Order: sequence, then structure tokens, then C-alpha cells
Amino acid sequence: MKGKAFAAFALPLAMSLAFAAYAPVSTAAEKTAIVVGADTTFPPFETEKDGKVTGFDIDLIREIAKAEGLTTSIKTMPFNGLIPSLQAGSIDAAVAGITIKTSRMQNVDFSDAYYKSGLSVMVKKDSKIKGFADLKGHVVATKKATSSVDYMTSHGIALDHIKQFQNIDSAYQALMTGGADAVVFDNPVNVNFKTSHGQGVKIVGDLLTGEYYGIAITKKEPWLAEKINAGLAKIKKNGEYKKLFVKYFGGDVSGAVEGVAKPASVAVSD
Repeated sequence: MKGKAFAAFALPLAMSLAFAAYAPVSTAAEKTAIVVGADTTFPPFETEKDGKVTGFDIDLIREIAKAEGLTTSIKTMPFNGLIPSLQAGSIDAAVAGITIKTSRMQNVDFSDAYYKSGLSVMVKKDSKIKGFADLKGHVVATKKATSSVDYMTSHGIALDHIKQFQNIDSAYQALMTGGADAVVFDNPVNVNFKTSHGQGVKIVGDLLTGEYYGIAITKKEPWLAEKINAGLAKIKKNGEYKKLFVKYFGGDVSGAVEGVAKPASVAVSD
């Protein structure tokens, strides 16, 4: 009697274990909500007003997520905290006009490039500085831990002549109040400041670099880069990508990336 009872119990148990062995395993790729880090001191790509985070990059990642059936929550932090947070896995992706660089690719993954930028020199309108070659010996302001610092130090600007600020607004303030003689930073951001501050400043010389922005992605979620790239391709095709250039750049599409620009092919070496 005991033997029959055990057999009656064991049979369904064995069947359930066998079924479980062949049941689909939940994977990370089934995750539908991602946390996106953003530095909100980079207008018009990211900014925050009255507690609301907006900007080109913010709309971009939300449109990409929507196209791929994902939801996003934005977590704001300083620029130099983004990559460490991605490495730690506390955020899944990051947007902040992040230049795709070979050194950064060792620590995080990148999406395909979505914006082509470059560095420019901005000075007060009465300045005699005509371009980058005139900056030696002058105090230059920029944002901390960005590619502008790397460019200047590798092109002869002494580090003690570079004022680095946690946000670009402070660098612009230093220029306007006489604390710096120039600002070297991403051209679209310089253009945005110039547009909003009338005739007080000017951009001088040529673009210093050709840089591409990408969405930085944690290596802990290897499926996510593929998802984001698929979403980027979709919003390029359905027109939402170009609408962002109308909304944030007055229709200027000089920074738009046509086709697919893979990170490895456009990364800045440093």
C-alpha cells in the first residue's frame, strides 16, 4: 500500500520536473523597463526645468524605447558619474551627448551613432581670439571630464589654463564674467548658447573635431544595444528622428547621421 502511494505521488512529480526542464527560461531580453542616466546640464540635448527633464536626447531615447516596446525612467546625475553607474549596473543606458571614444568602449557598449558633432571655440564678441591657435596662454573654460579637455591637453593647452566645471552653464558664466577668455565645447551647445544670448558672444575658427554621439549602454545587458539600435533604425524610417531636429535645432539637420554608423567605425581614439 505504501509502495503504491509513493508511486502515485512520484509519477506526477517526475512529470512536472521534466516539464520544468523544457519550459522556456526567462531571459534578460524580456526586460521591458530600463533606467536611463542623464546629465541635465547639456542643452539642447538635456536640460531640467521645474523638475522636468527634457531635450533632444531625452525625446530620442523615449522614441527608441517606444518603438521597441520598452518603458524608460530617467535618473539624473553628473556627467562623470554616468559610466561608473553603467559599470555598476545601477542604470541600463545613458544619454548626455556622449562622444563615442575607444577608451569608453572598454567600459561600456554604445549604440550606433545618432548625432555628428565637433568642438568649437566661443569667445566674447570683442575678443581678439580668432581660433584655437590663439588660445595658448589664455584661460579656457569647459565641462569636466569631456572630450574637450582631452583635445585641448593633447593640442598644447596647459592643464592649469583649463577651467573645468561640473556643468557647461558655469563655463559660460565664467566667460561672460571675465573668469575665462574662451569656451571650448560641443558646437551645437555653443550655438544654442549664442542663439539665446544675442550678440554678446561669437564662435570663431573652424570645427576642431568630427565627433559622433552614441547612447552608452551597460555591458551587463548585452541584449540592450541590439534593441536600441533596432529602435533607432525604426524612428529614422518613420520620421520621428528628423522631427527632433525640427523641434530642437530649428530644422538644421547638419548633425543628423544618415544610414548606420557603427561605434567601432566612428570612435575617437584617445
